[in-house]
Amino acid sequence: MNARRFLFDTDFRPREGSASSLKEAADLAEAVARAHASGVQEGRAQAETQAQARLADALTRLGLAAAGLIGQSDARDAEREAEAMDFAVALARRIAGEALDAQPLAAIGDAARAALQHLRGVPHLVVRVHESLVDEAETLVKRLARERGFEGRLVVLGEPDLAPGDARMEWADGGVVRDRARIEAAVLAALGIAI
Repeated sequence: MNARRFLFDTDFRPREGSASSLKEAADLAEAVARAHASGVQEGRAQAETQAQARLADALTRLGLAAAGLIGQSDARDAEREAEAMDFAVALARRIAGEALDAQPLAAIGDAARAALQHLRGVPHLVVRVHESLVDEAETLVKRLARERGFEGRLVVLGEPDLAPGDARMEWADGGVVRDRARIEAAVLAALGIAI
């Protein structure tokens, strides 16, 4: 039997200066450097991804806030526009109403002028107006008929259901109606305002 001694005093560490230990140390240093470089690169990539995500989130929030502000502004503009339109319509109704109330024959005269331009050779014309305006309307329409060369028979009748300033003119094959309420409704409809 060969007995071997215990090697308690033996140093198993590589000795400095040996070729294998230098190569191992260089490989280890290179591996550590590669791992460090890889970690730094991976950290930068993660930081860039997080920064892009934060930027995208900030841009999204900014876009939503801008859209909200634009929506509020549009709503305020639409409200102001509706208020302005309501005011304009109320003012126009008041002014037109006061003008028609002050001079209802002006609207009747305009309607009669338009009708009489096309009534050559018509045997008769019936004009219906509010009953309080019969005499004045008859004088006006007769004068306009003479000016326009109308030679037919002219009849002016009073109607209690017609508003002052409104008129219906009828002849054998046609007629003209001047109705303030229908005119207002048509104007409001053209402006897109519900009645």
